[in-house]
Amino acid sequence: MKLYNLGHVPWLDSQLLYHAMPRLDVEGLVLLAPAEPYVCIGRHQDVDQDIDLDYCQVNNISVIRREVGGGGVYLDGQQLFFQLILHKNHPLVQGSKEDFYRRMLEPVAKAYGDLGVPAVYKPVNDVITTDGRKISGTGAAEIADHVILVGNIIMDFDYETMVHVLKVPDEKFRDKIYKTMRDNLTTLTRETGHTPLLEEVVPPLASRFEEVLGSLEPVDLPRAVYDKARELEPFFTSDEWLHKRGRRMPGRDVKIATGVNILQRMHKAPGGLIRATFGVKDGRITWVSFSGDFFFYPAERLESLELVLTGVALEEKEQTIAAFYAAEGIESPGVTPADLAQALAN
Repeated sequence: MKLYNLGHVPWLDSQLLYHAMPRLDVEGLVLLAPAEPYVCIGRHQDVDQDIDLDYCQVNNISVIRREVGGGGVYLDGQQLFFQLILHKNHPLVQGSKEDFYRRMLEPVAKAYGDLGVPAVYKPVNDVITTDGRKISGTGAAEIADHVILVGNIIMDFDYETMVHVLKVPDEKFRDKIYKTMRDNLTTLTRETGHTPLLEEVVPPLASRFEEVLGSLEPVDLPRAVYDKARELEPFFTSDEWLHKRGRRMPGRDVKIATGVNILQRMHKAPGGLIRATFGVKDGRITWVSFSGDFFFYPAERLESLELVLTGVALEEKEQTIAAFYAAEGIESPGVTPADLAQALAN
């Protein structure tokens, strides 16, 4: 199989090249890093809802939509991208999606181990440290009869910029995202105390992929791929493609890692609007804050309810709220336990 080790490339090419390759029936493993920072959103996202475009414009951060799903992410040269392009009939693509992810992400976990950070594959598409923190972002898509797997080795990460490129309802929500991200997403720098050069990271990753893909032949990327990327550029940089609206639930949902999300949901009950901002980890509420224009008596017990819900499984939220109402003698005209539970819909 061909190995295209491209080093640092213009930020736009870091996305367009793997979109061009399947359209030309060019298979192979691409390793690269963007020369400039940018924001990349998933195929089904609503950029106007999810990304603070004003902040990006003021700070000269470009924004692009990819054909791979998932969430918006801030990308820069401190991340080594791996982009695997295989025809859908390739033997390594056969089987379930989880089989494919496992087959291709276990080498990434092993490469982290070679770099001094023990890591494992976590279904469906995460690579995590052995203490459970995400250390690689990955995704897959089907483009022009090819399966595309993209992901990264995170040498270092700008958490501060990441939380500012996201559009959030208020600073409290932003603070929660920042803390949750720091707690659940880590890097080679944080784990080892050393920020490796790109040249240090490429060999172990390529070697581990070679164990699965077979012998990798380092070659130059065909000129035709660059030409195709330039052909695709007007579409992928168009306002029409960037502002394409995806389907989404009302509110906000920021995925930090598999099973770890920060959400904001709203529910209009007869007694007023309920807004719930909350964290979820592995199906359990990690924290919650209720606000809105409803009435709740005694008012000071609303904070107690928020504490009671911490650690509760999502499927048990309504019965937990109902039990709290009964035990504390709560009155909330026009707002029932079922309404509060609805505001916690994930």
